[in-house]
Amino acid sequence: MSSPNMADFCARPLILLSSCYSKPLQKSAESAAMAASCKAGNLLMRRLLAPIQLGINLGLRPMSSTAQDEAFQAAASEAPGHRYESLRVTSARKHVLHVQLNRPDKRNAMNKAFWREMVECFNKIAQDSDCRAVVISGAGKMFSSGIDLVDMASGLLQPPGDDVARVAWNLHNLISSYQKTFSVIEQCPKPVIAAIHGPCIGAGMDLITACDIRYCAQDACFQVTEVDIGLAADVGTLQRLPKVIGNQSLVNELAFTARKMMADEALSSGLVSRVFPDKEPMLDAAFTLASEISSKSPVAVQSTKVNLLYARDHSVAEGLSYMASWNMSMLQTQDIIKSVQAVMEKKDLKSVTFSKL
Repeated sequence: MSSPNMADFCARPLILLSSCYSKPLQKSAESAAMAASCKAGNLLMRRLLAPIQLGINLGLRPMSSTAQDEAFQAAASEAPGHRYESLRVTSARKHVLHVQLNRPDKRNAMNKAFWREMVECFNKIAQDSDCRAVVISGAGKMFSSGIDLVDMASGLLQPPGDDVARVAWNLHNLISSYQKTFSVIEQCPKPVIAAIHGPCIGAGMDLITACDIRYCAQDACFQVTEVDIGLAADVGTLQRLPKVIGNQSLVNELAFTARKMMADEALSSGLVSRVFPDKEPMLDAAFTLASEISSKSPVAVQSTKVNLLYARDHSVAEGLSYMASWNMSMLQTQDIIKSVQAVMEKKDLKSVTFSKL
């Protein structure tokens, strides 16, 4: 089977447009409507084939907060249905939730409640049609010191069971349940931005490597500390960090030694994508990014996250096959029609109103 040529590829949006506007019309208006559709289709094809000539800016534009977003941030309030012992969830901006690790007096150490509440929190966010992006940060002076060993020692060091097999079985179930605490971030279709300041230690690394985007402040430092307490990291760092930074030698060095990685090295290695002078400008940038993402079609953004994660763990051929199956339904969204019309009419894409998902 031959590959489709460029004209066939560019004609696909026209076929989609045609199908969306093929409702029965009165005969007197039918010919005029068809002519208008053809004219719009030809204009769209010219724009797709020669975007630069028509002055469409396909590059990244500077991100700025709208007055509405700033109002949301100023009036940030506890999000409905999110009341936790270890977390604080607020509506930071329109369509943006802010999840804070909220044990500042304990350096945001992860106690028993945290492991349960993170799963509950992100399962709710996944089903929240009003939320389109999430920022996760730590309250107080640091992101997280990792596992709260005092609170969790009994479960980890004295698991129930009256022989080796039963102890091992119960430990396996316990570890699997803790792994879900961070896997739920990946399984949530909403993009999650980690905003890290101060130390991010142990299980904090497991958390941020499950996020989609990572920003940090200049005072941030990162440590895979599990070897210092006599165990191998078991809830995600060893599986995700090599894919995040793509440098197995560096991953091995960090995991074998528990040494600190400072902010500049985290940036150069690809662990984070931006570094900021301190916490406040970092959070402002994270919220602005989240607002930018939330202004896009939620069908497009969430489909992109799902397929990026699938592609990470599968071959190119498998990823393409999955993408084709996914988009055979998602290409029928009205979001494409709205976006294309905005481009053709030279409107700001942020002015487009997309339905909830």
